[in-house]
Amino acid sequence: MNRRAFTKELLATVSSFALMDSLFAYNAFENKIKPIADHWAIQLNEFCSDLRTESIDAAQWQAYMEVLYQQIQLEDLLKFINFDNLIKGFKYPDLGVHTKPVKFPKLSGLPEQTAFMKKVFGMKKDRAIIPHGHSNMASAHLVLKGEMHLRHYEKIRQEEENLIIKPTIDHIAKLGDNSSISDEKDNVHWFIANTETAFTFDVILLDLNGQSYDIQNIDIYESQNLSNGTMRVPILDVHTALKKYGKNTHH
Repeated sequence: MNRRAFTKELLATVSSFALMDSLFAYNAFENKIKPIADHWAIQLNEFCSDLRTESIDAAQWQAYMEVLYQQIQLEDLLKFINFDNLIKGFKYPDLGVHTKPVKFPKLSGLPEQTAFMKKVFGMKKDRAIIPHGHSNMASAHLVLKGEMHLRHYEKIRQEEENLIIKPTIDHIAKLGDNSSISDEKDNVHWFIANTETAFTFDVILLDLNGQSYDIQNIDIYESQNLSNGTMRVPILDVHTALKKYGKNTHH
C-alpha cells in the first residue's frame, strides 16, 4: 500500500471513530434529558431547582428560561393553567397590577410543591407594574395577553436612598414575548399596559443566595444622568411609587 492510500484509509478510520463517538455522546445526552423533556413544566421545575441549589448561576437560568419560554406553545400553557377560568371576575385595580396564584394540574414527574412561585399578573390599559429593582430573587415573565411597554435596567449598585442603574431594554412586549430579572442581569424592570388588558405568567424565586429577598421601588422621572451612561434614581416607598407610577399619565 502506498503512502497516499494508507493516509486515506487512516483518515477514514479516524473519521468513523469520531462519528461513533459523537453519536454515543448524543445518545447519552438524549437519554439524560428525556425524563425532563416530556413536559415543559417538568423542565421548568428542573431549571428552578438547579438555580436554588446553585448548580447553575442566575444568568444561565435566565438564558434557559428564555429558550424554554420560546418553545412553550402558548395555547398549551393557557390550557395547562386554566387561564380563562383564572381570570373570571378578575379585579383590575385603578393603580398598578393585580395578581392571582397559578396551580398546575397533577403531572407525573412534577412535584406538588414546585421550586418556584407561579402567578399571573393582570392590569388595565395605562396601568403599570411600577419600576423596581430586586435583591436575592429571580423571575421570568411571559406575555399571555395584550401588549406592554417594557423597560429593563441593570442595577449597578445601591447608595443609601438611591440606586445606580443603566438602561438595557426598551421595547413593546407582545403576545408570547418574555423577559427575566436576576441580581446578575437586567435587574430592574417596568411594564406599562398598552392594550385594554394585559397579562403575564410569572415564575418567581425568592430568598436566593441564602438571603431574604428585597424590592426597591424607584423614581425614574427624577433620575440624575451620570457621565458614564448610568443614572442615579431615588428609592420610593411602595405607596408613593404606586401613586406616581401605577397609572401612566406620560405619553
